[in-house]
Amino acid sequence: MVPEDHNQNETNMQSADELQDASKGSAAMTNSNMSVMLDFWRAMVLLSRVPVFQVDDFRPAVIARSVWSWPLVGLVLAGLALLPAMLVHSLTENTMIFAIIVVAFMVLLTGAMHEDGMADCADGFGGGVERSRKLEIMRDSQIGTYGVVALILCLSLRLTLLYTAANIGQAAILLLCTAVMSRAAMPVVMRVLPPARDNGLGKGAGRPGLLLMAIGFVIAIAVVWALAGIVATLAVLLGAVIAICLVVLIAKRQIGGQTGDVLGATQLSAELFAGIGFIAVMGGI
Repeated sequence: MVPEDHNQNETNMQSADELQDASKGSAAMTNSNMSVMLDFWRAMVLLSRVPVFQVDDFRPAVIARSVWSWPLVGLVLAGLALLPAMLVHSLTENTMIFAIIVVAFMVLLTGAMHEDGMADCADGFGGGVERSRKLEIMRDSQIGTYGVVALILCLSLRLTLLYTAANIGQAAILLLCTAVMSRAAMPVVMRVLPPARDNGLGKGAGRPGLLLMAIGFVIAIAVVWALAGIVATLAVLLGAVIAICLVVLIAKRQIGGQTGDVLGATQLSAELFAGIGFIAVMGGI
């Protein structure tokens, strides 16, 4: 027979093992939650000028890991931009003023990084002949004629889309939908195109995994669906896909890959094309 105290010792050992396993599981869950939150905060630091607590690790692997949360960053930024715009609109009831304030605050919150990318791409693609010269122009801090024209056209279209949406009571929905979908578009270009330089954001951002990229798109689609319904979701998604395809084809032909400027141009292009899709289906409702 096994002594009773020996049985008790085995029971105690099993209990200790179970507690240790539970402790490891709890630690793993805590680390997982921390990793998810760090992904989001890292994305906020990367894609905005909103002050958040300091994040020091920006290795390519961790930047690429954060792409699933980029649509959520767009949702937060759009929400912040809507607050002052809606306040002013309640006082003035002027939809154009509302649209201007929205665009102005989105530019401030992002540090105009997407507009800068669009202008640099326009100057480089339009003003250079050789690939090396195009990349040199894109890195130049001065803006040229192509960049100015591109910014005027993009800002005019953004204002027109918001003004049109405001007149049918859909401006806030338009802004939120395009903000999340356009930021889900950037990781696609990061994955499809190789970096055009050996340094810079395009190289430093890494290559996102297919699953993380897909999660970002699912989040964007879910947000748009919840806000605007299935028809608008399909239209916004189609617009974003068209923008992605155009940027990929043009950037590959012009410089053979992607840079940080190309990613900025991707966001702005996807926002505009998605907005056009939104107005096309919602304007007639």
